[in-house]
Amino acid sequence: MKKIYNILLTLFVLTGGATSAQVVKPAAFKVPAYEKFVLPNGLTVYLMAQHEVPVINVSAIIPAGAIYDGEKSGLASLTAAGLQYGTKSYTKAQIEETLDFIGADLNTFASKESAGLTAQFASKDQDKVWPILKEVLTEPAFNAEEFAKEKKRVLLGLERAKESPRSVINSYWDKFIYGDHVYGNPVTGSPATVEKLTASDLSGFYKLNYQPQGSAISIVGDFDPKAMKEKLTRLLSGWKKGTQVQKNLASQPIAPLTSTRVLLVNKEDARETTFLIGGAGIRRDNPDYVALQVVNTVFGGRFTSWLNDELRVNSGLTYGASSRFTPLKNAGTFAISTFTATKTTGPTVNKALEVLKRFHEQGIDEETLASAKNYVKGQFPPGYETSGQLASLLNQMFWYGFNESFINNFQANVDGMTTARAKEIIAKYYPANNLQFIMVGKSADIKAIAEKLGPVTEKQIKADGF
Repeated sequence: MKKIYNILLTLFVLTGGATSAQVVKPAAFKVPAYEKFVLPNGLTVYLMAQHEVPVINVSAIIPAGAIYDGEKSGLASLTAAGLQYGTKSYTKAQIEETLDFIGADLNTFASKESAGLTAQFASKDQDKVWPILKEVLTEPAFNAEEFAKEKKRVLLGLERAKESPRSVINSYWDKFIYGDHVYGNPVTGSPATVEKLTASDLSGFYKLNYQPQGSAISIVGDFDPKAMKEKLTRLLSGWKKGTQVQKNLASQPIAPLTSTRVLLVNKEDARETTFLIGGAGIRRDNPDYVALQVVNTVFGGRFTSWLNDELRVNSGLTYGASSRFTPLKNAGTFAISTFTATKTTGPTVNKALEVLKRFHEQGIDEETLASAKNYVKGQFPPGYETSGQLASLLNQMFWYGFNESFINNFQANVDGMTTARAKEIIAKYYPANNLQFIMVGKSADIKAIAEKLGPVTEKQIKADGF
């Protein structure tokens, strides 16, 4: 970002951002100019030239996430990792040695809905990197020997994850909230499902789901746009379209939450209880997305939030408490998150519910709202400072279907929030009834507490899956 912006932001932080009278407003962030075009094979390309630093960042997004795993849970994640096992022209060792020698970074991964590739390299090295990126994305080999090594690492990681409730509680939560819907699929899979996967499974998943149509690649950094457009057209036009139209599995209806439920995950050696309280949330394209960011800042989105004040600062029941909305393309969840010693499980749950009830009853006063607005506006621009962050932003715009107006009008939309509007947002999106609870801890010590909240379903943390 421009030096003047950084100076203004520093002044804003130093003034504390607590009251409108003291705040030096940061300059409104605008999306830098970019070009968008679509190749004949359907691949969407974004180019944004940024010449301040001689670096290029690449970010690709492909509709190949865990929602397409089917019964082979964990397949999307392993397929994304497998893109780097070697390609038509490069072995895994050659890819790593070439990129390491020039200080370039390459990462491939899968999430709930999509798969992705990110890369960063010096502008002067792009002719060395682009041929590798092209083959990683369009011609992976899925070497069986490398796959076997990766599967072993994944299985070990899955086993260790169950030792830490905070590492797995979100997978239990998604399965609990979404049920049999594909949004309930755990990205990592489980030991039983991953153990059965083969390199051929990865190859099959790739052929079915890694298609240029429905995918996008964003390039941000120090390059000539005309030359880059010619380069990418030459390199990526050969990526063949898929032979089958990909089904929009996530568009299937999700069963509504019509009653309070409790999932108790028993961990026999637990000395504390980790829990989530909440329910359904929002889609990413919800028009109240910005308003919710402001409101949730007050409730549980920062250190001085209501939740953290009451559960940590005032009562000492926990080291931290927060709340979050987790939006996806077609649905989302809301959750209060915290943990506490086993003996204080009851008081902590009660205190969290008390804060939620008070939030509904009292709403947000003018001073608190002003503070939340300043906080959100101060946190927003730094999320889009680097070339890598801007490349990710372009992909988000593509994936979720919003344009630069979301970014360009963000500050104005935040400023437009009123206490009356905040009250409406609380009533509409923060659940008051049919709450869902997940508690991970020692069942013998906390089951009676769970049963007071609602009907209990019990699982063993050592059991396979979620």
